[in-house]
Amino acid sequence: MQKSISRILILTKRNILEIIRDPLSLIFTIGLPLFMEILFYLIFHNLTEQFEMKYLAPGIVVFSQAFLTLFTGLLISLDRNTSFLTRLYVSKAKSYEFIFAYALSVLPLTITQSILFFLIGGIFDSSIFGLGLIFAILLSIVTSLFFIGMGILFGSLCNEKSIGGISSIVIVGQSVLSGMWFPTQGLNEGMITFMKILPFKNSTTLVQNMILGVNDSFKDFILPLLIVLAYTVVAFIAAIIVYRYKMKKK
Repeated sequence: MQKSISRILILTKRNILEIIRDPLSLIFTIGLPLFMEILFYLIFHNLTEQFEMKYLAPGIVVFSQAFLTLFTGLLISLDRNTSFLTRLYVSKAKSYEFIFAYALSVLPLTITQSILFFLIGGIFDSSIFGLGLIFAILLSIVTSLFFIGMGILFGSLCNEKSIGGISSIVIVGQSVLSGMWFPTQGLNEGMITFMKILPFKNSTTLVQNMILGVNDSFKDFILPLLIVLAYTVVAFIAAIIVYRYKMKKK
């Protein structure tokens, strides 16, 4: 166990260094959602409560995590085309150690996104600052694991040329099926049910409710959390299986 943890930490450090060496991807992953947060608030917050900062900031936090699918997928797919992973494949490292190392290396970016977007949101609406903000940041780490897991899975399956297209499914899913850009009250019941069984709306709802307050502990917290965790576990198990298969092929 100790040797396994040591290998994970070594791989994590290496992955963090690789991430730092690509500042343009970091700027895009952080800068675009931040620009959208400020722009949409300034334009629309007087028109509908959907764009009030107490709704928008947590929504943008989770929306930005969808870009981690592309970010993580690119990191892995590019590594697959180098001799680095080929050398590691013949080492004693296990597939789950690779997976956890990639996930851990992206988590600092997740935390940075959450703190920054909530901080900017709090400048426009000070009601965001409070005890709920701490729980919102902690839960945003949990929700990010689903998107990171999907990125690892896609990066294990696809090359760097196709990762953008496949990752866009998750980004569009989070944008359209989370309900962050529009009120869901006018949708038919079938569509609302469909959205509620997917991780996108549940991730957004989970983080938003930490800022807005929890009225029903089961519906507003426990159920969304269980759904997000279920999808996250499936994503990581699938990623480990695919990664192990790719290692055996190598």
